Amino acid sequence: MKLKKIKTLETPYHHITEDEYQVEKRRLQVELLKIQQRLVNDRQRLVVIFEGRDAAGKGSTIKRFTENLMPAHFKVNAFGIPTDSESRYWFKRYQSKFPQPGGIVFFDRSWYSRALIEPTMGYCSEARYKRFMNKVLEWEHICIEEGLLLTKFYLSIDKEAQLIRFEDRLSNPLTYWKFSENDLYARKKWEIFTRFKEQMFSHTSSDKSPWVVINANNKKEARLTSMLYLVRAFGRRGFEPLTGEDIRLTHSIRVGGVKFRGLTLQQLAILKELKDQEKRFVDFDD
Repeated sequence: MKLKKIKTLETPYHHITEDEYQVEKRRLQVELLKIQQRLVNDRQRLVVIFEGRDAAGKGSTIKRFTENLMPAHFKVNAFGIPTDSESRYWFKRYQSKFPQPGGIVFFDRSWYSRALIEPTMGYCSEARYKRFMNKVLEWEHICIEEGLLLTKFYLSIDKEAQLIRFEDRLSNPLTYWKFSENDLYARKKWEIFTRFKEQMFSHTSSDKSPWVVINANNKKEARLTSMLYLVRAFGRRGFEPLTGEDIRLTHSIRVGGVKFRGLTLQQLAILKELKDQEKRFVDFDD
């Protein structure tokens, strides 16, 4: 089984302004919607997983991916504590949540919990960890050969960035619930988690199923960078970032033999009124 070097992405979005961020996010979301529409038409299935430490921004990144997709054709899965049966039949737990033809499923943490947080925290036995590491790529390759499209993102943050985000959560009355004592306990095991992460990268990244690593110390950069990767992987390979083009839905109408293009809804409404008046005058003359 040929392993492939991890894809560590360089972002083109360093020091992006808020206005630039909003324009670029919209451009990428338009492309993601096009990808979704093609998946629906071709009845293909796409799974996108996000792994990373606590507060890496997995959930907020998924939110930006999905906020303008067609709701009927995507799902987001975030799993809680597994039952005894789910722990034994680990892959089945996740495969049961794979998309139907024409669907996309985003995993906020995935089957790779068994390669990362579970062994770090002692939630699984060494035997189960080793079995997972020996079987996971074979299982993924079978799924891919059966037609599944799979992208594996790892959002990487440093210790300082994580601490800042924990403090932000605790000080915000709308997000304090996201923080738990377990987060602090996991933070104390930073180096242990790092060792398991490095083993995961070394043994579970292949030509067919590579890991895509994104620096997530800046949330906005990470969101756009991961969206850009997916757009280029499954949509427009030549998508050019930061063109400054602000994409808006536009309309066209023909009035008096002249076609008007690139109209806003307000402009369209005005011209429709003129067209209706023109028609009434013609009917009156007749």
